[in-house]
Amino acid sequence: MTTALSDRDILRELEPAAERLLDDHLRKAKSWNPHDYVPWDDGRNFAALGGIDWEPGQSGLSEVAQTAMITNLLTEDNLPSYHREISDSFSRDGVWGTWVGRWTAEENRHAIVMRDYLVVTRAVDPVRLEQARMAHMTTGFAKPDKDQQFLRSVAYVTLQELATRISHRNTGAACAEPLAERMLQRIAADENLHMIFYRSISAAALDLVPNEALRAITTVVTRFQMPGATQPNFRRNAVLLAKHGIYDLRQHLDVVVRPVLRAWQVFERTDLSGDGERARDELHTYLTELESRTRRFEEQRERAAVAQAERAAAAG
Repeated sequence: MTTALSDRDILRELEPAAERLLDDHLRKAKSWNPHDYVPWDDGRNFAALGGIDWEPGQSGLSEVAQTAMITNLLTEDNLPSYHREISDSFSRDGVWGTWVGRWTAEENRHAIVMRDYLVVTRAVDPVRLEQARMAHMTTGFAKPDKDQQFLRSVAYVTLQELATRISHRNTGAACAEPLAERMLQRIAADENLHMIFYRSISAAALDLVPNEALRAITTVVTRFQMPGATQPNFRRNAVLLAKHGIYDLRQHLDVVVRPVLRAWQVFERTDLSGDGERARDELHTYLTELESRTRRFEEQRERAAVAQAERAAAAG
């Protein structure tokens, strides 16, 4: 009977892979400056400095674009919580500590540039934005459980980084404003490189401890929530964004979950046994159920769109 590897053991075994992946990341990552994506000439003082405070008519963004930008920014704002959680899971030693520091520094640019853009262009109410930031960061973010801490953490951030990339790109398109779209594409490119690092570490973990890693992946996929779920009005805003295709169940299933599982060759693996095989069966069942839920959502959205169009035609 073999003894299960501890998180410390797994980290030690995966350290050579992490070193290689960090070097690869540093070669591919592009340096960029948040201030280069903010139209500073559009800025003006608020009332506290003799100007005028925000009014809804000052925003050039639609309601959907405003909601998406705020949701994405508040998610990025919670970086201190994410840093704490990931540093606890990965450790602060050696290559793991180097990666966590680099990842945190890169992620911090996202909130900086988004907030500067929104405030300078008066795209959203800065007072309500600050109130929401305070509430969200006070609540913070914490993983729901501490079992298989490293394996679950790295599986979660793989999915989360990819989901965030999709949300940022779609938000940029919804803004219908070239600079906002370019800014969010730049952020999305960072998220994609982060996803590649985490996805590759997860793949190495699957090769090292396939049964334990598959159980962790199944737990994460079946319980997945976006990291911004604790922010004010998240459920209501998420429904609005799903309705308008910023991030919906179809994207989650077909653009995030299924491609990642294919990259890990979850359903082709021949090195699983016992609980690993049971976890894979559970994952298959869940994906089937999620496909059914996705189709129902799409049908409901289509019916709602048709009804709305009919009401508009009757009113016109």
